Amino acid sequence: MGVRTVSRTASLGVVVVAYLLALGAAWGVVIAAPPSWHPLLTAFVADLVATLLVFALSMVFDNASLYDPYWSVAPPVVAAWWVAVSGTGDGLRQAVVLLLIVVWAVRLTGNWAYGWRGLHQVDWRYDQLRATRGRVPWWVVNLGGIQLMPTLVVYLGLLSVWPALAGSRPFGWLDVVATAVTAGAIALEAMADLQLHRFAAAAENRGRILATGVWRRTRHPNYLGEIALWWGLWLFGLAAAPTWWWTLVGPVAMVVLFKAASIPLMDRRSLARRGGYADHMREVPALLPRLR
Repeated sequence: MGVRTVSRTASLGVVVVAYLLALGAAWGVVIAAPPSWHPLLTAFVADLVATLLVFALSMVFDNASLYDPYWSVAPPVVAAWWVAVSGTGDGLRQAVVLLLIVVWAVRLTGNWAYGWRGLHQVDWRYDQLRATRGRVPWWVVNLGGIQLMPTLVVYLGLLSVWPALAGSRPFGWLDVVATAVTAGAIALEAMADLQLHRFAAAAENRGRILATGVWRRTRHPNYLGEIALWWGLWLFGLAAAPTWWWTLVGPVAMVVLFKAASIPLMDRRSLARRGGYADHMREVPALLPRLR
C-alpha cells in the first residue's frame, strides 16, 4: 500500500507507533547506561538513539515529516525523567517548569497534527532540500539536516532545564520573571497560530499577506514565541543555579537557527508567492516589534 492511499487517521497512527518505538529505544539506553553517566549524558545518548529510529522509519515511509513532531514531543519526556532522577531541586520550580513544558508541547504538537494531512504530505522545505541536494545522498540530507540538527539544537535548549529542575535555590523573583516570559511565549505562539489558521481558512485571503493581529507587529510571531520560550527556560536555570549561566548556548542556538535558516526560507517563499511582500518586509520587522 502506497503512502498516498493511507488515510490521515492511519497516518497519525503510524506516527504514534513510531514514537512509542522511539521512546522504547530511548528507555533502553536509560536502562543500559552506566551508573557513572550524568543524566545529561544519558539523556543525550537516548535522544540520539530515538532520533535515529525515527529517521529509519522516515526512510521506510519516504517521508521526512515523520520527524516534525519530535521537536515538541521529546522535551517533556526528557524533563519528566530529569525530575525523577534529580534527587534535589525546589518542588515549586520543578512543578512550574514541567507544567509549562508540557503545555507548550501539547499545544505545539496539536498544531502540527491539525495541519498535517497524512503520510503523503511532506514539508515543502524538505522537498526543496531534496531537489537541490546535488550529488549528496538523500539519506545524508534527511539524517543530518532535517533530523539530527534540530535534535541537537533542542538538546542545547534543554541544557538549562537540568539546573532548573535540579538546582536547590528556592523559588524567587527571577523565577517569577521566567514564568512570565515562558507563559507569554506560549501564549504568543498560540495566538499567532490561531490567527494564521483563521486567515488561511478564508478563501478571500488566498495570495494575500497576513498583517493583522500579532502578525502586524512582527512577520514571524510564532518564531518569536518559540525563541522566547527557550530564553524563559534559561532564566529558570539561572534562578536555580547561577553557575550554569553558560547554558545560554541553548537559546542563542535557537536564535541562530531561526535567523539564519527558518526566517530566510519563509521570506524567500513568500516573496515568490505573494505580491507586495517586499514592501511588507520593509514595513514589518522579522522578529522584534518596533517600539513605535
